[in-house]
Amino acid sequence: MNIAENRSDDVLDAVVIGGGQAGLAIGYHLMRQGRDFVILDAHERVGDAWRMRWDSLRLFTPAKYDALPGMPFPGDPLAFPGKDELADYLEGYAARFQLPVLTGVHVDGLWREDGRFIVAAGDRRWIAERVIVATGAFHEPTVPDFAGGLGASVVQLHSAEYRSPRQLQPGPALVVGLGNSGAEIALEVSRTHATMVSGTPAGELPVRHGRTAARFVFPIVRFAGLHVLSLGSPIGRRVLPKLTTHAAPLIRTRRKELAAAGVAPVGRVTGVRDGLPVADGRALDVANVIWCTGSRSDVGWMHVPPFDETGQLRQWRGVVESVPGLYVLGQDLMYSINSDSLLGTVRDAAYLARRIAEERRAAGSRPRSVALSKP
Repeated sequence: MNIAENRSDDVLDAVVIGGGQAGLAIGYHLMRQGRDFVILDAHERVGDAWRMRWDSLRLFTPAKYDALPGMPFPGDPLAFPGKDELADYLEGYAARFQLPVLTGVHVDGLWREDGRFIVAAGDRRWIAERVIVATGAFHEPTVPDFAGGLGASVVQLHSAEYRSPRQLQPGPALVVGLGNSGAEIALEVSRTHATMVSGTPAGELPVRHGRTAARFVFPIVRFAGLHVLSLGSPIGRRVLPKLTTHAAPLIRTRRKELAAAGVAPVGRVTGVRDGLPVADGRALDVANVIWCTGSRSDVGWMHVPPFDETGQLRQWRGVVESVPGLYVLGQDLMYSINSDSLLGTVRDAAYLARRIAEERRAAGSRPRSVALSKP
């Protein structure tokens, strides 16, 4: 079927929502199974979700752990690729395996009808036996409610909008949030601006990040992340639920490096006074604020009941048992501590592909025509 035709009487084996690493990884397996499927991605090019991040961003994992199935990551296996290198790899991956990716498609509706799924993007519709949601865990940048009270003279950006210090105006900068993004952005901004940072990190990697760690430490971290800190182990079942409320430790940029660069720590930002952010009971005279305050999930378009009373997704290893045919991939802590990373995504995608193949064999073949209506 020509996926661009979008005929209403065609029923796909699967629709994959999201064309990042998770969507491409499961797409590889669906292609090998001979499935009739499409991958829908909101961006204009495969890999754009990475291209749109800040210019100096580099991966925390070495290249030897950054590959998707069937295609090694090019270059030095112990190097840490930049975000554009990963974006180009993903684009090349989709082209090499001729994966059926449709870009520029923003999915705004998903529901079930007559036992099949309807995926909507504006006035376009796809009908499928199954849907894999591979959009990742976090989509909508969050900032405190009082951020709107900052004066018009203060440049404020969320880390999702930040690209480089060139976006900032002359004068001091405040970075709010001391996770990995906040630490790396604060260090970069400190080279051109007097910089303050607000936040308390959740610990630090106990070894120095770099090539030596990539050679000797990362194999241990990889094994622990995939096989120990997972819901498949007793330790993982005890630990993972507790991690949902804890930030990740600092991996590459540490507090002592920030201190050496002259980054000044301040207390929690609690509000705004006279158009300036307030911390430690005083208004901070800054010209720029960068909110490294995370993002939240956007699931309002999913008109299916996979959520519990707390809003958490009910799934096991990506299989949503309460909605037959619905799967998720690339979610934070979905099965292991690595489930939202390249390492975990590749493993989780292979598992989902096996489950889908087993379910298809058990169900047998069904007619591939259905009338389409709107919700």
